[in-house]
Amino acid sequence: MALVQSDKQYTYSDYLKWGDDVRCELIDGIPYMSPAPSLAHQTISLGLSLQLGNFLKGKPCRLFTAPCDVRLNTPDGDDTVVQPDLLVVCDKAKLDGKACVGAPDMIIEILSPSTERKDKVTKLNLYQKAGVREYWIVDIDSKTVQVCILKNDEYIIKAYTDADIMPVHVLEGCMVNLADVFVESSY
Repeated sequence: MALVQSDKQYTYSDYLKWGDDVRCELIDGIPYMSPAPSLAHQTISLGLSLQLGNFLKGKPCRLFTAPCDVRLNTPDGDDTVVQPDLLVVCDKAKLDGKACVGAPDMIIEILSPSTERKDKVTKLNLYQKAGVREYWIVDIDSKTVQVCILKNDEYIIKAYTDADIMPVHVLEGCMVNLADVFVESSY
């Protein structure tokens, strides 16, 4: 494991040298270390994975769960690697066996105290610029989901609560029952 220095700019090549035991994202060359998620976070992730995964059975789009690398700045640069909690990729040409190269169709981030600002501001701007068509920000505490839908290169934001059955805009016909997602999230 290489020592990651927060005052140095890194590339994807550097990132690959750190090994699997370093849980880290790289945004514009700056490393962001991530602690292990909480049990509530993992419960929400599983609930979303089950519903999305069941819908996608036999369909061309693929669901991936963290840790799964997404290289957003290629081919212009290779200094940004994120690991969203969940992502959906419909273009198999973006999958190189190690990562998603380019913008996934959909990304879901589940807020944690240590990642809230990064998910709500830094990543929102990053995903919008990269062309992620749908971005969900899931708030465990308020049991809400902020959905950002890309229209004309800008996000239009809609909000849903645990009482809603919400559409997945990039997956025609897919609906997610948030009551089932948030039902056991209070660990």
